[in-house]
Amino acid sequence: MSFTAPWWRSAVIYQVYIRSFADGNGDGVGDIAGLRSRLPYLKSLGVDAVWINPWYKSPMADHGYDVADFRTIDPLFGTLADAERFIEEAHAHGIRVIPDIVPNHTSDQHAWFQAALAAGPGSAERERYVFRPGRGADGAQPPNDWVSCFGGPAWTRLPDGEWYLHLFAPEQPDLNWQHPEVRAEFESVLRFWFGRGVDGFRIDVAHGLIKHPELPDLPPRRDPDAGPASRHVDHPHWDRDEVHEIYRSWRRVADEFPGDRSFVAEAWADTPERLAAYVRRDGLHTAFNFDFLMSSWDPKDLRGVIDDSLAMLGAVGAPATWVLSNHDVTRHPSRYGRRTAKRWVANESYRPEGPLDFGLGTRRARAAALLMLALPGGAYVYQGEELGLPEVEDLPEDVLQDPTWERSGHTDRGRDGCRVPIPWSGRTAPYGFSPDGTTAGPWLPQPALWAEHTVESQTGDPASMLELYRAALRVRRDHPALGDGTLTWLDTPDGVLAFTRDPGFVCVVNLSAEPYELPAHSGLLLSSGPLENGRLGPDQAVWLAV
Repeated sequence: MSFTAPWWRSAVIYQVYIRSFADGNGDGVGDIAGLRSRLPYLKSLGVDAVWINPWYKSPMADHGYDVADFRTIDPLFGTLADAERFIEEAHAHGIRVIPDIVPNHTSDQHAWFQAALAAGPGSAERERYVFRPGRGADGAQPPNDWVSCFGGPAWTRLPDGEWYLHLFAPEQPDLNWQHPEVRAEFESVLRFWFGRGVDGFRIDVAHGLIKHPELPDLPPRRDPDAGPASRHVDHPHWDRDEVHEIYRSWRRVADEFPGDRSFVAEAWADTPERLAAYVRRDGLHTAFNFDFLMSSWDPKDLRGVIDDSLAMLGAVGAPATWVLSNHDVTRHPSRYGRRTAKRWVANESYRPEGPLDFGLGTRRARAAALLMLALPGGAYVYQGEELGLPEVEDLPEDVLQDPTWERSGHTDRGRDGCRVPIPWSGRTAPYGFSPDGTTAGPWLPQPALWAEHTVESQTGDPASMLELYRAALRVRRDHPALGDGTLTWLDTPDGVLAFTRDPGFVCVVNLSAEPYELPAHSGLLLSSGPLENGRLGPDQAVWLAV
């Protein structure tokens, strides 16, 4: 009997930021109807699964990450029946479905939090969340110095005098994961969706559920220019050891269902060893490799991240999961399009330095795609990445909707620039995002340059980013060396990364300023740009058969 590794060890998973993917009903916001209509596109792209950002009932204070009911679809996106039909149709196309789940907090409109407000201090209802008295003689100071990820304090005081914790917006109160009812409720939610056919979950803020019982003040901040972290800092609310007990129980729930159901953790950890703890054999299946995403465009930095990740994850038997962009970070063509494509650290805003050279960013993004898709393990593609979309850095201030914009006192523009609805066809907005004849504009305005990046304009153009991704995913699917496994580095001059994967595959990435003579090979599988006399230009990558 032959052994087939679980699908998630090698999968390429496409991230759908649902409100910006495809608008089926013409209200300017993406929805399940639009997503269903684009399943043939996802099939043609060649992805194995889709991860869908939250589609649950929500007041949308944080675009769905403030969930009021985990068992209901928000009317903005459709109905539970629509979701069930989508899951069936995706499976018919050979595409698995991975919704988001948001366990760190709920909406302030969730029935539990409304009950906690009504019940008052000292009640059993408040024990499901993190309520505390304030500091100072009259309790007017927050319980500690914790800050919200969106800016400002992480505490809000109620008229009855108590404070409640929200590591994100005030509309997103943190749950108390020491409470057995919280744990039982989420296991029930997992079973609800597994029973409807979903293939796994992406876990939002997977590192944030457990708080230090004494709620101490924060440790000193790390210097973002100090390079990759080399030691773990004990933090009162991020990446605490007790969180792994929760995920061991979730793993047992997933194992109740057939078909290799899986989890991927959004876990920001300060060392590779800490990340590996999330994906031990009795825990979660995979975790996003944010060190790779945050790496600078530098061969030493990239190789170090790759080596450390493969070593630490391999030690616990888990595959790596590579990612270049997502809905929370500046799109990578714009990060790479700066002469200083610097790294940054978790929980710090990325602030680009210098003007954007979009041609440079695009060349590097094409090379980075071939590097990522050649590495051992799985990979995530953020919607629009395959179209080469840049960050929209000039959105008017009056259209910004990310809570970070208001919470930071208009000093941090937030994440809207990577969330602009993607272009499908045509030369003018909404570029096929909404049905023809729609009068409502997209929920964020699309720039004029989107006309050059539509699916329609790139389809069939061998030089386009879209056809590069299609070709790369086709080779990856067909070549026995790619997906899960190992790599062996080749000796190369400074500025060049090259590795082999058995059988018969070599990836070369030239991060130097000079052309590089390719090693001996029997065939060219794919190149991120044109070769000149067998030489790989700067900021280019190639896949070779050997």
